[in-house]
Amino acid sequence: MLNKLFNALQRTRKSLRTAFHSVTGQSISADSMEALEEQLLASDLGLEMTDTILDLAESVKKDEFLSKVKKYIVDVVTQVPAFEISKVPTVLIVVGVNGTGKTTSVAKCADYYTKQGKKVLIVAADTYRAAAVEQLRIWSNRIKTRLIFNEKTKEPSAILFDGLCAAKSEAAELVIVDTAGRLHTYENLMLELEKMLRVVESRFPEFDLKTLLTIDATLGQNSLTQAREFSKKIKIDGVILTKMDGTAKGGIVLPLAQEMNIPVSFVGVGENIDDFIPFDGEEYVEGLLGDGNE
Repeated sequence: MLNKLFNALQRTRKSLRTAFHSVTGQSISADSMEALEEQLLASDLGLEMTDTILDLAESVKKDEFLSKVKKYIVDVVTQVPAFEISKVPTVLIVVGVNGTGKTTSVAKCADYYTKQGKKVLIVAADTYRAAAVEQLRIWSNRIKTRLIFNEKTKEPSAILFDGLCAAKSEAAELVIVDTAGRLHTYENLMLELEKMLRVVESRFPEFDLKTLLTIDATLGQNSLTQAREFSKKIKIDGVILTKMDGTAKGGIVLPLAQEMNIPVSFVGVGENIDDFIPFDGEEYVEGLLGDGNE
């Protein structure tokens, strides 16, 4: 697990280590501090984290700088309550903007929890994108997970209702729901999403309700904006950080935790079904900063 994330963060790690090295030499120049600031921001660490690291560069012993930064970042990402499925049955609604890997993440999530021993059912409630149902049909066959869909209706809430009825009759422990991709500006879609949540809360109160937001790791601060806007409408319990395949910078984890108190729950590090790993704060920091020998 660590190797996949470590490799995915290689480019960011090298850039940060070069910038860190420039402020741990014989003297710290204004230029080296500026270069460090630029690299921290370019790595999507956010303003608050960047300011703290710059303060550490000026206030701690040079040979302690990296260890202090690592400890601080670990503290930030581990102070956020971790995402977990602790009750059964649970309905997990996956939301996000089109193009963030939402439907694929639903399948990967289903595979992950199936391998954890849970009885999982998938509900295909993205009625605005016909290809989404076909994608999930292929995935569900591959991972041998039951799929509920209805191509005769455009009402996501109706499909969700059918899915939860099926889950009750089959004693499913976890229902994972794919939803239409939406932006906060798509008011009708946001209203539909809120309606789906009400269906769970009012008609199926025995289900624990969780939401995960898919975020494209390559989009940096734009992804943070998406998280803020979704949070204005619904409670976000965690984030699936997708497309961490070596091109993404990966620092977006930190402002999500520090500024929004939202944990990253899973990381997608490739296209394969098992390229989906539970987020671990200490492993993440090791991947971001290395062990001091690089």
